[in-house]
Formats: sequence, structure tokens, C-alpha cells
Amino acid sequence: MTSFLPSLPPALHYPAYRTYWLGTLASVSGFQIVRFAQFWLMYQLTGSPLALGYVGLAQAVPGIVLNLVGGVFADKVDQRRLIMVTQTVTAGVIFLLATLTLLDLVRVWHVLALAFLAAAVNAFDEPARQALYPHLIDRRAMTSAVALNAAIWQGNRIVAPAVAGLIIALAGTASAFYLAGIGSLTMAVVIISLRIPPVTRAAHGNPAQDMLEGLSFIRKNSIFSFLIGMTFFNSFFGLAYITLMPVFAVDILKVGADGQGLLMSAGGAGALLSTVWLSSRDSTRYKGQLIVGGAVLFGLSLAAFALTSQYLGSYALAVFLMFAIGLFNSAYNISVQSSLQMMVPDAIRGRVMGFYIMTYSISPLGALQAGALANLVTTPIAIAIGGLAVVAFAVGPATINSKVRNLGASLRQLEATAAADTRREQPAD
Repeated sequence: MTSFLPSLPPALHYPAYRTYWLGTLASVSGFQIVRFAQFWLMYQLTGSPLALGYVGLAQAVPGIVLNLVGGVFADKVDQRRLIMVTQTVTAGVIFLLATLTLLDLVRVWHVLALAFLAAAVNAFDEPARQALYPHLIDRRAMTSAVALNAAIWQGNRIVAPAVAGLIIALAGTASAFYLAGIGSLTMAVVIISLRIPPVTRAAHGNPAQDMLEGLSFIRKNSIFSFLIGMTFFNSFFGLAYITLMPVFAVDILKVGADGQGLLMSAGGAGALLSTVWLSSRDSTRYKGQLIVGGAVLFGLSLAAFALTSQYLGSYALAVFLMFAIGLFNSAYNISVQSSLQMMVPDAIRGRVMGFYIMTYSISPLGALQAGALANLVTTPIAIAIGGLAVVAFAVGPATINSKVRNLGASLRQLEATAAADTRREQPAD
């Protein structure tokens, strides 16, 4: 039963989801603060940009390797307890790094080892979250819930670095770590209080067989392959521009670090606007068109940004195109995730969403391929090729696969079925 709160986005009408969302806000805020502080601490210890790359690698590798395993666990065990354990362990890791920093005992290997360990724990935490929160809402509020989760990440990318920088300046790096650890503990406490409806669990079989079952499900269902493929192309080709932004700011547009900051802020503003709009919707009627159209417009905007920066040199146009990049990228990624969550069976949700999350972990490898390609054909051409690769993957399956074209109708049918089931389950007056 939901309360009548017309001023709130649909997903926030559900008390359990509201509680979960607030806990996630605390946890993600801590995560963003600790990432900022880790890079800051590493640069203080080494003075080497290469060492910052090692921190990023330590964070990426566990996600690539372990997210599928985390998805298996999310399908087998109580997701609520799993999140409680992962958040408590994460808090312990952060508090250890904070104490080493406070006592001036921290070394480079501490930062790398603890970044790797925290990322490994997160590989079990994130699939469990993705498998849990759909049970806190009605299926019709799925797009709103996905957008609200994304809003936490989008907003924190803007706010958390500023907060972390202020804390480090006023109270030191260790204080920033301690605050981040409190965010994880808050999520652990919040998750204990949640009451989750009965959830269908996977059979307790061999973990390797369970993992293969998840991969086989994705392979045999073309719409799932398409949606996860969209995320892969976005991470590997589309998001590579973020790592190479200094090239545009310094060598091409010649606007310096402050100019780069404005470019990234414009992209963040576009993403946040799209996220806020989608969070207010129960569902999106033309989901398939939004996914394909959003991907096409994102890829074309990215290619236009790269090429016009090189050949026109207009900073104002670059800012506008960065806003469009953030707007369209957020719109189609939220639509992809909400579609997956609406269609995936409960018994296999953790494994499918674990594979989905893994595609985000490959973005450092995407930056590597873009950098290598840039050495051959220049940075703007490399970024434009990445944008056009996203366009090609979106248009190709949409042209030949009727399931992709009719995705919106399929989702509406699922919503109607879920609503009918809910009515049948409600007791008569």
C-alpha cells in the first residue's frame, strides 16, 4: 500500500524504498568522498600522475573479475544481509586507511591494496543492491526508482568532490576518510531495518554452473543481449572522452583546467536534468525509441563535440554539446537499466545485473583503447569514432530485431500483468 504523496516522484511513495534511497545517499556520498581522498593522498605520497592511474586500475580490476561472482551470491543469499556485511566491511577498510593516514603510517601499497579490497567488496555489494530494490516498489515505478538512484550518483559527482576538498583543507585527509566510512555504516544500519517481501532464490547449485546459467540466459534472449551490449559500447567507446578531456581543454580549445571544469559541469547538468525528469515518470511509453534515439543523439553529439572543437574551436559550442552529451547519455542509460530491471526474472536478477554492472567496470580499458587510437589518428578523430560506434550498435539491432523496436509495448504488457497480479493479491473489502 502506498501513501498519497503527489509532490514526490513515484518511487518515493513507497516507504521502504524511501528508506533504502536515503541509506544509498549516505553510502554513495561516502564512496565519492573516499575516491577523491584516495587520489589526493596518492598524489601527496608520490607526486606522480602514473600512480593515480594505478589507483584507478586497482579499483577497476575487481569489478571486471568479480561482478559475475557477486551476481551469483546476490541470487543465492539474503540480499539484505549481504549488503549489510559488504557495507560493514567497506567501512572497516575505510577506517583502517583513515587511521593509517592519521598516524602518518600510510604508504603507497596501503592505498593500492585497500582500494583493491574495497572494490572487491563492492563487486558483491552492487549486484545485491540491484537485485534488492526492485522488490521495494511496484513495477510501474521502476523508471522512477532507477532515475532516483542515478540522481544520487549524478548529484554526488558535483557535490561530493567539493565537500571532500573542503574537509581535507580544514581538517585533513584522515577526517575525509572517517566521514566516508560513516556513510557506509549508515547504509548498513538502514538496510537492517528494511522488511523485504519473500524473494524467489536460485537453486543452490555449483557457482560456476550458476554463472554460466546467467550468461546463457543473456545470450539466448536477444533483448537482454542488446541492452547489455548498449552499456558495453557506452562504457568502452562512449565514455572514453572523459579521460581524454585534458587534451581538448589544454591543446585544442586552450581553456585550461577551469575551462575543463565548466565543460564537465555542463555535462553533469545535462545528465542531472535528464535524471530528474525521468525520476518523475511512472514509466516511459516509448522506451525502445528513447533507448535507441538517446544513444544515437549521444553518439552524434559526442562526435560533433570532438570534430567542432578541432575544426571550429568554439568553446561556447563545446559547452552546449557537452550539455547535450550528458542529457542524452543519462536518458538512454537510465532507460536501459529500468528496462532490464522490469524484464529480468527474480531468480536470475543478481547474475544478469552483475553482468550489466561489469560493463561499467571496463571503462578504464575503453580509455586505454581511445588513447592508443588517438596516437594514430588524433584525439578528436578517436573520440568521434567512439561516438559513431555507439550510434552503429544502437541502429543496427533496432533495424533488424523486432523485439528492440517493440520494447515499449513489451514493457507496457509487463506493467499491465503486474498490476493485474497485484489486484488479485489484495484482500477483498
